[in-house]
Amino acid sequence: MQIHVCSLANVPKTIEAVRPSRLVTLLTAGMPFERPAGIAPENHLLLSMNDIAVAQDGLVLPGREHVERLLEFVSLWDQRSPLLIHCFAGISRSTAAAYIAAAALSPDRDEVELAKALRQLSPSATPNPRLIEHGDAILGRNGRMVGAIRAIGRGCDAYEGNSFALPLKL
Repeated sequence: MQIHVCSLANVPKTIEAVRPSRLVTLLTAGMPFERPAGIAPENHLLLSMNDIAVAQDGLVLPGREHVERLLEFVSLWDQRSPLLIHCFAGISRSTAAAYIAAAALSPDRDEVELAKALRQLSPSATPNPRLIEHGDAILGRNGRMVGAIRAIGRGCDAYEGNSFALPLKL
């Protein structure tokens, strides 16, 4: 099974193309988003946070509780149909969430291999480092997730990332 990642603008066409059973939305608090009709309320997780890595006045720093909620949500995914994860641009929060979810659902998968797969699928992927740090700690990866994401470096500059599908297994 695969985890699909896209930008906010590409949610409707991605839902139409891949027919996901579950949807994760990572957007800034207060940003309007209407859950698509094909996604049941219990199959939609909305995580409100800013795309930042250090605390800033008036902004919501991605926290441990965001990652805990993400992991609880994806643990309930039956994997019979795809999971779709999106943020505003499909570059930072959503790629971090997809990497964390894939690491949790495939615990034997090597962190470096997974990060390299992410980079190959999305040249612009720049996973939010704060989300990765929390995912690494919660999953007990002892810094390996953080190191693997640092090793792939910042993605290429883009206004919007390309949509892609991250397989859970090689």
